Amino acid sequence: MLPRLGKEFLVRMQFNWRPLFQGRTLLLTNTLSGGVLLALGDIVQQSRENLKKPGRVRDWRRTGCMFTVGCSLGPVLHYWYIWLDGVFVGKALKTVGKKVLVDQVIASPFLGMWYFVGMGVMEGHTISEGWKEFTDKFWEFYKADCCVWPPAQMINFYFLSPKFRVVYINFITLGWDTYLSYLKHRDDSPPAELLSDGSAVDIQREALRPSDPLEEEKA
Repeated sequence: MLPRLGKEFLVRMQFNWRPLFQGRTLLLTNTLSGGVLLALGDIVQQSRENLKKPGRVRDWRRTGCMFTVGCSLGPVLHYWYIWLDGVFVGKALKTVGKKVLVDQVIASPFLGMWYFVGMGVMEGHTISEGWKEFTDKFWEFYKADCCVWPPAQMINFYFLSPKFRVVYINFITLGWDTYLSYLKHRDDSPPAELLSDGSAVDIQREALRPSDPLEEEKA
């Protein structure tokens, strides 16, 4: 009895979820899943920040910005994978390797730029300021990206149907999005103690600076 009920439940679930991955609804699914999971990654990261600083107040506006940028990335990924699957057809390892390489060389830097510039604009900064932040953090971002995404994309391109690509990526990115939130909002300013110590050293140096020699009296 129980196995039969379980089988019927799975069949119904498959029927109910299928429309989300068909036609125009697939674009909507990819868009919303990108926003929801990027926002969820920020919620996880802010929870970690609150544990380190108990008095910190959760910034829901920041989470809203992450949701908006995530939704904007959804259509980009949607059409990117349509193009990629059209150019490199099949699941042979050589073909999958080409897909992973092209995705890593072209899509990863572009999406990183989109994220940092988009978040900067959403938070009230200029495009040039967002671009500067991206360039300052690019190599740190890209080294981590190269560790995570090539293996994940091998699974994506080799095992999954094209219609599930963006949703799979969005779920994998829950951990990645937490890292992106950390990298974007990390406080890189030196601790207050170091600033105060540096000021004290400057004052001491100023005090110890030798005075100007007295001018010789004119004869």
